[in-house]
Formats: sequence, C-alpha cells, structure tokens
Amino acid sequence: MNATPRPRLRKLPARHARVVTPLLLSILMTCVVSLVSTLTGVGGGPGFLAAWLEAWGVSWLIAFPVLLVVVPLVRRLTALIVETP
Repeated sequence: MNATPRPRLRKLPARHARVVTPLLLSILMTCVVSLVSTLTGVGGGPGFLAAWLEAWGVSWLIAFPVLLVVVPLVRRLTALIVETP
C-alpha cells in the first residue's frame, strides 16, 4: 500500500525566533493565567467565557510587547546562572 506523501509545513527562517518565542509564550501564559484569575474572580457560571476572553485579550496586549523586551534580558541572566557546555 503506497501512502501519498504529505506536504511539508514551511518553516519560518531562524531569524524570526526572536519574535515567535515571545509570541508563543505570551499566548500560552496569558491564556492560563487569565483562565485561573477569571475562574477565581467570577466563577465558571454564565458570562465566564466572555469575561475570560476579554481578560485574555487585555493581558496578551500587555504581555507580548513586554516579553519582546524582557526575553533577551532573561536569556542573559540565564547565561550567568547556567553553565553552558
């Protein structure tokens, strides 16, 4: 049985990692933190989804630019703490 080859997903060039890393971090972290804080604040009842999405959007708008600035600093601090091979 011959399987047809699946087309490969095109990847971004490595130079874009400096933006993609903070983008993914900000999306994932603000999702989790806003979910927990919204559940704690308003509970899981009616209106929860709208409140969570609003909290997520606002927190992401703040987190992404902050991470663009902070991630290089964190990498330098990590290099001071962690021994490299």
